[in-house]
Amino acid sequence: MHKIDYQKLLDDALKSVVREALIYAQFNGLGDDAGFFITFKTRDPGVVLPDFLRMRYPDIMTIVLQYSFNNLNVSDKEFGVQLTFDGRPFFIRVPFSALVEFKDPSTEFMLSFHPKQPSSANTNSDIELPLEEKPNTVPDDKRVVSLDEFRKKKNQ
Repeated sequence: MHKIDYQKLLDDALKSVVREALIYAQFNGLGDDAGFFITFKTRDPGVVLPDFLRMRYPDIMTIVLQYSFNNLNVSDKEFGVQLTFDGRPFFIRVPFSALVEFKDPSTEFMLSFHPKQPSSANTNSDIELPLEEKPNTVPDDKRVVSLDEFRKKKNQ
């Protein structure tokens, strides 16, 4: 028997709140003090991001939709927006499945999500190095430096 994944159900329901807020901003804009801080996983499938930003933010990035954003488009599964980085406009597309956090500081509203880790993704820490290439590990007690060795003695 399959178990109900309540966390996924909750995340999906909360992402619909984000989607509706973005749709509202798409058609009505944001007020003077309003702004959305949207944090997402930069390497999730479907994320479209300029290479220099993906290099600068290899795992997680936060974008701010407040004063200067253009062409906000929202669909059922993702949103796209044009933002300016280094003085040039770039289009970013973010699937709702990549969201980590959504904040609107003007109303003190925040949602956090629990994105699933892709099971097939390999990170550098997942790759087993051959024995001769493994870094030398120093026992914990050899890495601790006593600050007493560097302090001036009061009696001297």
